[in-house]
This record gives sequence, C-alpha cells and structure tokens, in this order.
Amino acid sequence: MSIEFNNRTVHGVVEQLADTRGGDIFLYYQDLEYSYRAINESANQMACGLQQLGIAANDKVAVMMSNRPEFLFSWFGLSKLGAVEVPVNTAHRGELLFYMLDKADCVALIIEAEFIEQLRAVLPNLEKLKHIIVLASENEALSVSPGDDEISYRTLSDNSGDYQAAEVLHSDPVAIMFTSGTTGPSKGAVVPQNYQLALAEIIIGMAEYTEQDCLYNALPLFHGNAQTLSTMPALMSGARMVLAKRFSASGFWPDVRRHRCTEFNYIGSILPILLKADPQPDDADNPLRLMVGAGANRETFESFERRFNVKLVESYGMSEIGAPLSNSLSDRVPGSCGKLNSGYQIKLVNDERKEVGPDTPGELLIRPLLPYAMMLEYYQMPEKTIEAWQDLWFHTGDYLQYDANGYYYFVDRKKDALRRRGENISSFEVEQGVNSHPAVFQSAAVAVKSELGEDEVMVCVTLKPDQKLSAQELIAHCGECMAYFMVPRFIRFMDTLPKTPTERVQKYLLREQGVTDDTYDRENSPIQEGAS
Repeated sequence: MSIEFNNRTVHGVVEQLADTRGGDIFLYYQDLEYSYRAINESANQMACGLQQLGIAANDKVAVMMSNRPEFLFSWFGLSKLGAVEVPVNTAHRGELLFYMLDKADCVALIIEAEFIEQLRAVLPNLEKLKHIIVLASENEALSVSPGDDEISYRTLSDNSGDYQAAEVLHSDPVAIMFTSGTTGPSKGAVVPQNYQLALAEIIIGMAEYTEQDCLYNALPLFHGNAQTLSTMPALMSGARMVLAKRFSASGFWPDVRRHRCTEFNYIGSILPILLKADPQPDDADNPLRLMVGAGANRETFESFERRFNVKLVESYGMSEIGAPLSNSLSDRVPGSCGKLNSGYQIKLVNDERKEVGPDTPGELLIRPLLPYAMMLEYYQMPEKTIEAWQDLWFHTGDYLQYDANGYYYFVDRKKDALRRRGENISSFEVEQGVNSHPAVFQSAAVAVKSELGEDEVMVCVTLKPDQKLSAQELIAHCGECMAYFMVPRFIRFMDTLPKTPTERVQKYLLREQGVTDDTYDRENSPIQEGAS
C-alpha cells in the first residue's frame, strides 16, 4: 500500500522519502546505486543551477535524454522550482522536434550530447529557446551553437544545492506530455502535480506494491508510462527501481534475475517478443510476480502466464485522463480493461450521444470525481480543449463495451491515431513527412494489424504528374525526416485516393482493403522499380 504524503507534489514525495528513508537504496542503474537522499540532493543541485539561469515557476523546460539518472534529477529539480517539464522523444527530429519545442514555449532544453545533431538542424528557428544544457561524457564536445546560451550539465549542477524554494501547489502544472495527433498536430496535455500522484496510487492499488517490491523500468522516461506508471508508484510504495537504458529482449531476464525484480510494465509488442524467444527450462523460474500493461489478446495473455509463471494485470488509460479502468491482482479477466476505478465517472455513448447498454460498443466519456486528477488543458490549444470536453464530459475517441459483470473491453479507435510497438503515432504527422517529398502529391496513413500485435504503418500515396518514385526512395526520405518508429512498413502507390464529395480521404476504405497485392512491404518485398 502507498505511503501517506503531506505534500502532494512530485518533489514533495522525493523530499519526504529523503527525510524518512534517507540512506536506503531506491535506484539501480547499470553498476550504480542511488539512495533516496542522494537523488534528492542531485535534484536540489539541478534546481539551484536552473534557478541561477533564471528558470522560475511556470517556465517550460524540455528534457531530451535517454534513460539515465540525470533525467530523474532534472524532472524532480524542475518540480521543486514549479517549472514545467516537457519530455521529448529522443527519436524526434526535423519539423516535429521544432514544433514541440516551439509550441510548448520552451525557454530551456536539457539534452544529451548524443542528440545534438537533431537539435542543430532546427535550432536557428527556436527563438524562444534561451538556454541549452548539454549532458556530455568526458570525451564529448558540446558545440551545439555559438554564443553563451550553452552550458554543460555537469557545470550547471556543480553547486551546493541551495536554492530558493518556490510555493508549488498540487494544482500547479508539472509537465506537458505530447499526445499523438489525429486530425492535426500533436497536442500537449498539461498535467498537474496531483495527477502524477493520483495515477501512481491507482497503479499501486491494482498491483499491490509494497516495500518488498523492485520495479524494472526499461520504458523510455520521456513517456508518461515510465514516469507516472513506474517511477512514481515505485517511490510512493517505498519499493526499489531498476532503470534500464532501454528494453532488450536478450537482457531482460538476466537483469530481472540479477536484481530480483518483482514487476515490469509492458507495452506494445513486448509480450510477443519475449514469447518468440526459444523456450528455456528455467523460464518459469524467475522473481517476477506480475507485469502491468494493456492490449494483450487472450491467447498471448494465457500463453505468457503459463510459460513464465507471471500474472498479467491490464488497464485502460490515456495521458489526459489517467487510468479510469483497471483489473487487479485479485480481480482480473484476460482480454478486458477491468472495472471502473473510484475517482472517475464514465459512460459509453453512441454517435447521437445516447448512453448504450451492455455488450454494445460506444465512445468512452469520462469525468474526474477528484480534483486535479486529470489534465488541465491542451497547451496553447483552447479550441481542442473545448472540443475534448463537450457536454462537460471528456471524449476519449475510443470505442469500448462492457459486459453484465461490469468488465470493460476495448473495441476500436474512433480517431486516426496509430500505435506501433508501444509508440503513439499521428497519421497527420506521418503524412506531413511523406508529403514533403517533391514527387508526392498526396498521402494517407492508416493502421494495419501487425503480427506482433498493435499496428503497422501503411501509407497510400499518389504522385505528381510525370513523377517517378520507388518505395525504397520514399522510405529513405521518411527515415531522414521522422522518428524511426513512424517510418511506414507498407507503401501502396495509387492513381487516386478514395474521397468523399467534399474531398476528404475515406480512410476507412483504405483500412478495409488493407495490404493488397500491389503493396510494398519493406520487411518482405523485393526491390521495387520506381512507381509513376
């Protein structure tokens, strides 16, 4: 069960544990160990250094790092100042990277030296960005840009840790988490401090975490899952946490056994990937007691539990709303999202917004019953905020249904977002990248089912008159202008895209047609001649 926290802020949790658990080890990273006190002191040093730069309450500061302790120190340090963390996917580049840094009004960026090249390409247009803090190894040069706007992370954090504490309330914003766009660019969900604590408490309850647990965190810290569904529950239950650089199928079980980990959060195709490994006689001999995630079909769910002797506990949630539905260790149904959690009010409605009954798909609408347990707004997008909150209900855009026993089941997405191997992808942003090729006239990105679960990205393309383009050339172009996980697997060249009388692309027809005989599959197709 969770510890009672008097200060319901992220840094308040860290500070209370530093006082009460001081020298106890919380974090394991590679061969390093960090106590609660050490983590708080490092966060104090970041807060002090950032404050000396002029960072104050409500300032937006982006963090573009891989999994490493310095990410946590930055996140916690920003919280102490009342500044707003803007985690950035390290795979982003080009227009999308510029868009997120600019849209969020970031005045500073804490970046790992490994990603400097991606930043350099968009830096000239980032007029609001005043400070660049670069975390480099001893043999890495900084040299992001000329001028005095660049500083070493190690120099910045080399101080006494004495900073002037800000008054930060549980209702104040703590982060802007960018969600995948659907009919437009990605939206920045502004989440308050209490949101991260309230969601962590739900996870602690469904997983029954105690001080005896050790959570294995291999998901990227720039995602809400690794922060709010792994790190915060580990802290708030007094458990330990192992932070891995990234998920590795070959390194997963050795790491889990080495640290005696009892829990892991899975997303995307992680379960099928682990199941694809050759069976070993000791598969069931591991310390994991459960794994928390979503989206496993019944066959995968039951096969994984049987082979690895691990219980799976699934839920439904979004960056904007937390986790209104979940199973628990003591009450779970394979294939379901679970039952309604306290703290939420929900209903399923048809297209006329009339409530539907059991076993009937409807869009999930939601309201919070607790203060500051959901997002505050979409940053700088008031029209999108209003659109999401029609009739004073938050519209998820997802179809679910429930059975007579109150278990809910995910049916389909109402919107055009895709999800590939744990990453939310905006079809709009994929299309922007594809359309930037000079030979492309128009494109439509749709989801097709993957053999690993979730989606694969398929793009249907029409070319400009008298233009030729091969699928390989288009994929190479996509690799240069978008994150690797957004690059389409399937390319289909078409003379025209199906459209409505008002010239809107009928994506549902493309989804129904799926992978046709003339579709190029970059994983299985031979070299293709240029299409025209």
